[in-house]
Amino acid sequence: MIIGLRLFACCLVALTLSACASGVKFTELNPSTMPKNQDSGRIFFYRTTVLGAALQPDIRLNGVKVGDAIAQGFFYVDRPSGNYEVVTSTEVDRKITFVLEKEQTRFVRFSVSIGFFVGHVYGELVDSAEALEEIKECKYTGAEEAPK
Repeated sequence: MIIGLRLFACCLVALTLSACASGVKFTELNPSTMPKNQDSGRIFFYRTTVLGAALQPDIRLNGVKVGDAIAQGFFYVDRPSGNYEVVTSTEVDRKITFVLEKEQTRFVRFSVSIGFFVGHVYGELVDSAEALEEIKECKYTGAEEAPK
C-alpha cells in the first residue's frame, strides 16, 4: 500500500514538473519591455503558479493563437495600438479586454481557478511593477529560440 502511494506521488511530481516551462529565465533573457517598432505596443503573457500545471490552454489574441498558458512560463508579442481581447478556454471561455497604445507595455497574468470538471485558466491585467516582480523566475516559452 505504501509503495503504491509513493509510486503515485512520484508520478504526480513528474507530471507536474514535465508540464512546467523549461526555457531561459526572464532574468537571464532580460527582454526589453518596449516594442521594437514605435507604432506598436508589447504584451507579455505569463503564468507563475504550478497549480493545474497540466492545464495549458491556447492563448488567443483577437481570435488568433499566440501561445499557450504554460505553468511558470512567459512570452510576449508586439502588436499595433488598438483594442484587444485575450481568451483562454477550458470548460468555459475566459476573456479580458484592454486597449494597447503605441510604445505601451501590458502584462497579462494567468491563474487557475477550480472548475466543475477541470480547472479554469483565466487572465488578468497586472501593473508593470507587480508583473516585473512576479515574472522574474518564469521561463521563456515563445519561439523555438529566445530572442536576442
